[in-house]
Amino acid sequence: MSATPPYGPPPGSPYAQPYAYGPAPQQNQKALWSMILGICAVVGAFLSFLCCIPFGLMAGIPAVILGPMATKEINQSQGWQTGEGQAKAGLICGIIGIVLNLLVLALLVVVFATMPSEFWYDDDW
Repeated sequence: MSATPPYGPPPGSPYAQPYAYGPAPQQNQKALWSMILGICAVVGAFLSFLCCIPFGLMAGIPAVILGPMATKEINQSQGWQTGEGQAKAGLICGIIGIVLNLLVLALLVVVFATMPSEFWYDDDW
């Protein structure tokens, strides 16, 4: 008997070798932080109405700064970074949060300025 099988070697694959893809695009961290801070700015504007502390400004200003920076980095990365929508959302929410916070602070100033003086001190003491 012979050591080789009666049939030939298996045929090659009819398909070419699979294409090796490059690394996946990375998420831009500035875009992510811009979106997080923008959302916090909108929520913080409502909290500043309760606490009289400008939470919306503290989160909105960095969101407005980081949004355009992230968009610029994403456009210069030639497709290696993603998150342009997050950067845009952070910018828009940051602006809304700043405007709402300024309106709330103006409202609080008007309320405290027009409050009668009897509210602040009592002569009955």
